[in-house]
Amino acid sequence: MLPEYGQLALIFALCLATCLSVIPLVGSFTGRVVWMSMSRPLVTGLFIFVAIAMGILAYSFYTDDFSVSYVANHSNILLPKAYKLSAVWGGHEGSVLLWVFMLTGWAFAVSLSSKNLPIDMLAQVLSVMGIITVGFLLFILLTSNPFDRMLPNVPLDGSDLNPLLQDFGMIIHPPMLYMGYVGSSVTFAFAIAALMSGRFDSAWARWSRPWTNLAWCFLTVGIALGSWWAYYELGWGGWWFWDPVENASFMPWIVSTALVHSLAMSEKRGVFKNWTLLLAIFTFSLSLLGTFLVRSGVLTSVHAFATDPERGVFILGFLFVVVAGSLTLFAARAHVVKSVPLFTLFSREAFLLANSIILVITASVILLGTLYPIFSDALNAGKISVGPPYFNFFFTKTMGLIAALMGLGIMMNWKTTDFAKIRRWQAIPLLFSVALGVVLPAFISDEYSVGAAISITLGSWVFLAVFSDIKRKAQNTDSLVRAMFRLNASYYGMVIAHLGFGLSLLGASLTTIYTLERDVRLTVGQSVDIGKYNYELADVRKERGQNYSADVGEIIVTRNGELVSVLTPEKRKYFSGGNIMTEAAIDAGFTRDIFVALGDKLSNTDWAVRIHYKPFIRWIWLGAIFMALGGVIAITDKRYKLARRRDQALVIKHNGDSETQSSGDMVEGEAVQ
Repeated sequence: MLPEYGQLALIFALCLATCLSVIPLVGSFTGRVVWMSMSRPLVTGLFIFVAIAMGILAYSFYTDDFSVSYVANHSNILLPKAYKLSAVWGGHEGSVLLWVFMLTGWAFAVSLSSKNLPIDMLAQVLSVMGIITVGFLLFILLTSNPFDRMLPNVPLDGSDLNPLLQDFGMIIHPPMLYMGYVGSSVTFAFAIAALMSGRFDSAWARWSRPWTNLAWCFLTVGIALGSWWAYYELGWGGWWFWDPVENASFMPWIVSTALVHSLAMSEKRGVFKNWTLLLAIFTFSLSLLGTFLVRSGVLTSVHAFATDPERGVFILGFLFVVVAGSLTLFAARAHVVKSVPLFTLFSREAFLLANSIILVITASVILLGTLYPIFSDALNAGKISVGPPYFNFFFTKTMGLIAALMGLGIMMNWKTTDFAKIRRWQAIPLLFSVALGVVLPAFISDEYSVGAAISITLGSWVFLAVFSDIKRKAQNTDSLVRAMFRLNASYYGMVIAHLGFGLSLLGASLTTIYTLERDVRLTVGQSVDIGKYNYELADVRKERGQNYSADVGEIIVTRNGELVSVLTPEKRKYFSGGNIMTEAAIDAGFTRDIFVALGDKLSNTDWAVRIHYKPFIRWIWLGAIFMALGGVIAITDKRYKLARRRDQALVIKHNGDSETQSSGDMVEGEAVQ
C-alpha cells in the first residue's frame, strides 16, 4: 500500500499547487490580504507532500519493492545500498520527481526567508512557482508516474541500474545540477512578479540577487561535478565533449552568469532593468529546454533519460506556454520598467553590459549548434552532426574576449572612469601578463605553442588585474592588510569568482593544447615510453566485486627510473545484464594527471591500454570551486543584511496599513449588508 500513498501524496500536492497558483495571485490583484497570506501555508503543505512522495520512493528502493515498475527497472538485490539511493533519480520518473522536490524546496525556502518582502510581491512570486509546479506534477501523474505497479506479476529481482551511474559522482551530481536548474525558477518568478506589479527598483534587485547567486553556485558545482564524473568514469579521458545534454546545462549557466552581473548593475545603478528581466526569463527557459532535451527522446546520450515521444510533446507544450507567456508579458509590460542610463563608455556599467552581451551571444551559438541537427533531422533534411570543432572555434574566441574585458572592467569605476588615471594600474599587469604568456610555454613543452601563449596571457591578465585592483583600492591607506579587511564581502566574492574563472580558463586551454593520448597494445611484462614517463603492464588479475567481476591491470609508471605510481585500471562485467564497463585509474596531481584505462583483451597475453597525460586538468574543477565559493561569499555581504532589515521595517509598516485598510473594507461591507 505504501506506493499508493506516494501517489496520493502527489495528488494532494497537485491540489495544493493549483490553489497556490490561483488564490494568492488573485488576492494580490484584488487587495485581499488573507488570500495573499495563504501563500506560505500552501507552499509548506506542498513541500511536505512532495517530500513524502520522495521519501516513499526512496524507501521502495531501499526495501527492494519490485512490485513498483520504476524500482524493478532500475535496481536489483545485488545493487549496493549507496547506489540504490542514486537509483531514485537514476531514471526518468525519479529524476522528474527530484526536479519537483527541488522546486518545492526552493519555494519553501523563499517563503521562510521572505519577511522583508511585501505581501503582494511574495504572493505573486510563490504563485508563479506554483504554476510551474502544477505543470510538472501533471507531467508526473499523466506520463511519468514513479509509483506504477507491476501487479500481479511481481518479478523476483529487478533489472540493474546503468553501470555508468553506479558511482559516487551520480549520487551528488544530479542533485547539485538540479538545484541550479530549478533555482533559476526563483529569479524567473521574481521577474514575472515585477512585470505584473511594475515594481522594479533597487529593493527588487536586492531581494532576488541572493537567490540568483545561490542557484548559479549550485549550477556551477553541478556542471563541474558532471565534467569530473565523465572524466574518470567514462574511460575516454575527456572532461567535455560538447554533448547536447552537456550543452543543455551549460547554456543556462552562461546566461545566468550574465544575469548575475546584470542584477548587480540594476541594484547599484538602476540601469538595464529590462535586460535583467529578459535574462531571468531566458535563464529559466533554457533550463526548461534542457529538461525537454533530456526527457523528450530526441537525443541519444548517456545523460538522456527518456525515449517516449509523448513525454517530449508534453514538455514541449509546457515549454512553449512558459516561454511564450513570459515573453508576451514582457512585451506588454516592459514599458513600465524604467532605467536611468547615466554612464559613459569608459565605466563599469559599459564593460559589464558588453560582457553580458558576449555571454548571451555565446549561449546563442551553442544553442544553434545543439538544435540545428535536431531540426534538420525533424525536417527530413538529413542527419547532420555538429561537433567539437564548431563549438571550440566560437567558444575560444568569445571566452578570450570576455577574459580581456574582465581584466579591464574590474578596474573601472561606476558611472564614469578617468582612463588616464588608471592607465598605470593597467600597464603593469598587462606587461607582466604578456611576458608570462611569451616565456612560460617554452618551459611547459619542447614545442612552442602560440595558443598556449595567448591562453597564459589572458589567464595571467585576469589574475594580475584582480591583484592590481586590490592594491589600487588600498593606495590611500597606510597598510595593505588593513585596507583588505575594510573591503566588503561582495567585492571579495567577485575577486574570488574572477580568479576561479581565470584558473578554469588556464586549465581548459593548457589541457587541450598539451594533452598526450596513446592507445597501445601491451603484453604482460612489456613497457612503453610516452612523453617523459614509462608505463609497464606488470600484471592482469581477476577480482570480484559485490555485483560484478573484473579484470584488474597493474601498470607501473616510472620517470627516469624512479617510481611515480602503480595504477590499477579495471574492466568490469556486471552480473545483471552482462554490461561491461571501464574503470580508469588516475594518478592525480596539481599540475598533471596520468590517466590509464584497460581496454579489450586482444590475446591470451596482450591487452589494449589507453594512456593519457593531462597537464593542468585539475585547474578546471578547482576554478569552478573558486567561482562557486565567490558566489557564496558575495551572498554573505553585511550590506544586504542591513538593507533587508530596512526593507523589512518598511514592509511591516506597509502590511500593517494594508491589513488596516482591509479590515476597514470588511466592516464597511458588513454595514452595507
